Amino acid sequence: MLPRLKRVLPLGCLLLPLTAAGFRYEAPAISPEIASGFEEKPGWEAEAFAVAAANPLAADAGYQVLKAGGNAIDAAVAVQMVLTLVEPQSSGIGGGSFLMHYDGTDVQAFDGREKAPAAVDETLFLDEEGEPLAFMEAVASGLSVGVPGTLKMLKQAHEAHGALDWEVLFSPAISLAEAGFAVSPRLHESLASDDALRKDPQAQAFYYQDKDSALPVGTVLKNPALAEVLRQIAKEGSDAFYAGTVAEDVVERVSSHRERPGKLSLEDMAAYDALERAPLCTPWRQWEVCGFPPPSSGHLTIMQILGMLDHQPMQEAPLDNGAPSAGWLHQFLEVSRLAFADRNRYIADPAFVEAPGGEWDSMLAPEYLAKRAALVASNESMGGSAEPGHPGELVTSWALAPSQPEYGTSHISIVDADGQAVAMTSSIEQAFGSRILTDGGTGLAGGYLLNNQLTDFSFVPEVEGEPVANRVEAGKRPRSSMSPTLIFERDSGALLGSLGSPGGAAIIHYTARTLVALRDWGLNAQEALTLPHAITLGEGVFVEKDRFPDPTLNKLEAYGHDVNERELTSGLQVIMRQEDGSLFGGADPRREGVVMGD
Repeated sequence: MLPRLKRVLPLGCLLLPLTAAGFRYEAPAISPEIASGFEEKPGWEAEAFAVAAANPLAADAGYQVLKAGGNAIDAAVAVQMVLTLVEPQSSGIGGGSFLMHYDGTDVQAFDGREKAPAAVDETLFLDEEGEPLAFMEAVASGLSVGVPGTLKMLKQAHEAHGALDWEVLFSPAISLAEAGFAVSPRLHESLASDDALRKDPQAQAFYYQDKDSALPVGTVLKNPALAEVLRQIAKEGSDAFYAGTVAEDVVERVSSHRERPGKLSLEDMAAYDALERAPLCTPWRQWEVCGFPPPSSGHLTIMQILGMLDHQPMQEAPLDNGAPSAGWLHQFLEVSRLAFADRNRYIADPAFVEAPGGEWDSMLAPEYLAKRAALVASNESMGGSAEPGHPGELVTSWALAPSQPEYGTSHISIVDADGQAVAMTSSIEQAFGSRILTDGGTGLAGGYLLNNQLTDFSFVPEVEGEPVANRVEAGKRPRSSMSPTLIFERDSGALLGSLGSPGGAAIIHYTARTLVALRDWGLNAQEALTLPHAITLGEGVFVEKDRFPDPTLNKLEAYGHDVNERELTSGLQVIMRQEDGSLFGGADPRREGVVMGD
């Protein structure tokens, strides 16, 4: 049996009555793990089912749903609702999500990405002189809020596949919101380091003891506003979020922002549509890797990186003293530059841009990737000079978009007892999103945070007269890097694993490197997540601080890489099927996540 965190019921714990579906949630007394720095984790084994999530309380909610006979979709709903409460800096019902689902036969991709309001245009993030706003000025404002999509998407997925009643899946989050949960070290540190959140009066009153003091670690925080909003959604379905008092409060909070009001309307909320898209499933030697299509850039960019790596001759052993070697890193970083150049030119919402050659798979054609891989020199970096390629003809010529920051997110991986699986990545973008807290019109303390996902659009609509594919347009979904991924054995079609990560654009590097470690380096899920990170978004290279030996860094610099050390706080979750049919899960040692199951 998989190791379980100690679950002692606290005094005053709410025990919800048994429902018709036989599910009763018991709130556990779990002490969250250290959230900063790096803490070794053991990995967890399970025989029948497992759930991996970014917070122990969220993982436990999913575990209890699976234990009660719920399936992977049921567990995902319960986990996400608890994450809204306990990890408000990363995801929640005020944001969006991509969900990959396997029902034992077919793979589906459910799109809950936010949409731009109908009243915006490509000048949204330009000032009076036509210059782009400073990034944080745009983020902490009403301008940045897109129509949230997570709830509509989860309701769509649950109607198609859920086993337990929708209403009971909200009981863990409602119970914890009413009884209170202990503020974790990660939440405390996020609050303490964020100046913009303090400027929102509702958030300041809820998350801070005074203007300068974040709630201490261990503070029992109740959220009656969120409990009431979730209760309405549980009883009435997701429509309770997109109309009525909840939607009215969202629109009012966005439109009345003190500095930069947004243009979100009740009509935008009511018109939101979650979509089911055709997943992208790509052969990769003995595996088939299934991921999300545009508007996510994740799968295409990951598989470009992996495909180009397969065309690279091995310069040296990929691992050196427990870390990726300089030779392997050089190749990984160089093909990443090439993949990101293609990403920044071509990928955006497919309702607004055409794929090169009419098919997104044109970007993964073996001949094209071989030609791109040939641009990598064995001992010299191309630095910031990587140019996009030409994978297929286009009706419109797109400009190469300037780089700008991406942040945020949380990831959930689940495999249930029937072999169904979920990989779901959800986000409000930056830490604490737009820094707008809404109470859903309840007038109670607390609530949930609204996203700033519209800042995932390019602030600059054109470059040298050519339009940017990912520019702002009304009703458009901003490009994302979220990369929920399901892995299958290519010959048999058997499910092998579920994985993904938060981390903005670096999600792509984290997920790609993890796939290589799992397939090629003989590492289990936890060992793969423990490896140090290295990324590039086109110019400089960032390596995880104090995790690489000096000879490796010196060799990278000798190749011409501009190497900088920094914290690279991924939040990878992985569940893999072992040869004997059992499961083995890993949780990122850089965050609070755990794996639970039986």
